[in-house]
Amino acid sequence: MMTFRGSCLCGEVAFEVDGPFDKFLNCHCSRCRKASGTAHSCEVVVKADALRWLQGEDLVTRFDLPRARSFATAFCNRCGSPLPHLTRSGREAIIPAGGFDQPLGAAPDRHVHWATRADWYVHGERLLIED
Repeated sequence: MMTFRGSCLCGEVAFEVDGPFDKFLNCHCSRCRKASGTAHSCEVVVKADALRWLQGEDLVTRFDLPRARSFATAFCNRCGSPLPHLTRSGREAIIPAGGFDQPLGAAPDRHVHWATRADWYVHGERLLIED
């Protein structure tokens, strides 16, 4: 079993997650676009007990969208970085993939809510690369 560490941008919140991941996905729903400010969220899904807070859990703010059956997000209340959160059922943890501090040795294996993707979304292979 591999353990992956992650943190927020300011470094005040840190967590670790046991692999392997149950899912690794890009979610294209309108709620994930709003929450991330991007074309899609990129998330790892694991069983709830695979997530452990190492520091700063008290700085994590959770937002549950009242009109949604299951949508939530969490972030550092100092720097605003997206952070892990448990699903409302408490059975799974959703981990923003960009929050990991090391290579994962894995990549997203699915797009979800593809039919509702942003009309301006362009798959990365068709874009110019700049360093």
